[in-house]
Amino acid sequence: MPALRFCPQCGSAGLNRQQPAGDTHTRLLCTSCGYIHYENPKIITGCIIERDGKYLLCQRAIPPRPGTWTLPAGFMENGESTEQAALREVWEETGVRAEILSPYSIFSVPRISEVYIIFRAGVLEVTGQHGPETLDWRFFAADEIPWDAIYYPAIRQILERYIAERQAGVYGIYMGNDDSGRVHFIR
Repeated sequence: MPALRFCPQCGSAGLNRQQPAGDTHTRLLCTSCGYIHYENPKIITGCIIERDGKYLLCQRAIPPRPGTWTLPAGFMENGESTEQAALREVWEETGVRAEILSPYSIFSVPRISEVYIIFRAGVLEVTGQHGPETLDWRFFAADEIPWDAIYYPAIRQILERYIAERQAGVYGIYMGNDDSGRVHFIR
C-alpha cells in the first residue's frame, strides 16, 4: 500500500508514525492538525457453492498468479454488506447468481492484514458468462480439484475443511487465523 503523503484533513506534509496519547497502536498522525489516520485490514468475502456434489472454483486472469484457482471471492466495497459483497464477487467472477445459505468461515491473516468471510451459498442461475478477472470457472468434484493450483493458502484450508465437514454431514462455523483456529458447531 502506498504511504499517505499528505494529511487528508489539512493537506500538511507533516504525517509521522507515532502512538497517539491513549492509543494502543502506532498510527499516521498529522503534526500540524492532530488528525489520526487509521489503517485497517482489508475484508475479502466469497462463497463456497456446491451443486450436485461439485464445488465452484474460478481461475484467475489477473495478478497475482494468473492461471491459479480459487473460490469466487474478492474485496468488499464501501457501502456493501458482507453478503452483498460475496454475491457480487460470485456474479462478477463466474456469472453465477447465488443465494447465501449461512456463514461458514471467518479467517484472519494478520501478517497481510486481511480477513476472509466465506459463506455457504446455493446456485440460483448459471449464465455461462464471467468477468475479466476470470479465465475460466467450473464445478469440480472433490477429487478433481486442482489442489496444487489453489493460489491462496487460506482458501485451500477453508475448502479442505468444508469438504471434510460435508463428508461427515456436519457444518460448523470456523473462526481462526493462519496459525490456529477453532470450529464452532451450530446445533
